Amino acid sequence: MFFASDNTSAAAPAVMQAVVKANDGYAMGYGNDAIMAEVTRLVRQTFEAPEAIVHLVSTGTAANSLALATLVQPWQTVLCHRHAHIADDECGAPEFFTNGAKLILVDGAHGKMGPETLSAALNGVAQGVVHGVQRGALSITNVTEAGTVYTPAEVAALTAVAKAHGIPCHLDGARFANALVATGSTAAEMTWKAGIDVVSFGGTKNGCLGVEAVVIFDPAKDWEFQLRRKRAGHLPSKNRYLAAQMQGYLQDDLWLDLARHANDMGTRLAKGLTQVDGLRQWHPVQANMMFPEWNAGTHARLKAAGAVYYPFPAPEGREAARLVTSWSTTAEDVDRFLAAF
Repeated sequence: MFFASDNTSAAAPAVMQAVVKANDGYAMGYGNDAIMAEVTRLVRQTFEAPEAIVHLVSTGTAANSLALATLVQPWQTVLCHRHAHIADDECGAPEFFTNGAKLILVDGAHGKMGPETLSAALNGVAQGVVHGVQRGALSITNVTEAGTVYTPAEVAALTAVAKAHGIPCHLDGARFANALVATGSTAAEMTWKAGIDVVSFGGTKNGCLGVEAVVIFDPAKDWEFQLRRKRAGHLPSKNRYLAAQMQGYLQDDLWLDLARHANDMGTRLAKGLTQVDGLRQWHPVQANMMFPEWNAGTHARLKAAGAVYYPFPAPEGREAARLVTSWSTTAEDVDRFLAAF
């Protein structure tokens, strides 16, 4: 009963098969392989963006940080939610890769910014004053770190504020597939059609071994990204193994099927938890992640039954946790977990 994270799951069989197939014979390095050409075609088709630039890296931290570094200067800002992954979970990597761009943290309930709070934060960044940082870029996380989901309309409302202030927009899509399935939208509707300039398109948390695609909708940014990626040590020599993962992931809409199952298991788990006396959810459950708070003594009972998850700080006399379902979570896993209550 592994509910610690969706990155605790094994890789999906079809992804593994694609990697094994790619291991046959020789292939040019550094992204000049035939599989990478096919991945670029598939990503462009997925995003309905025939001129999009596609580059692969092995971690979400690298994808986010290199994408942001391509959008901002060191004396500029990156505006994000107070609990965005780039703010709480990347050890200062965005600041490091951007050579010092300052993160401006924006408040918002359930992990989501609103246009009003974003506008106020942008207006608080002094423009044209040499003593202060300048406006740089907006970064949105979808699915959020609270497990909630921005709709395309909500993304568009935020990017409209950003564009009105003259800054580009990045989407951290580590769980991008889960967000699409939850909203019933398309990749294009959630990104460039909603005003996003660059997206970190995640695979690792949804059935891949370790691959993320940086999708850049402005080809003029391509060369700078290439140079930054090489300089940062994230240009893989044997790129075909990253490309093979992404190829297997995208073929026949496997990535959406995997995310749909993860979300379905999240729904099953959340519904079951509504039957637990004294339990409440900190945030609306909209994808495959949730934050339940329950009676003291529950942790011990669940862990004795074999459950694995991250406990969270809770009010005195209470306990809390983060639970995440994945492509490989089974109905039996969920039911056994619920039975342990």
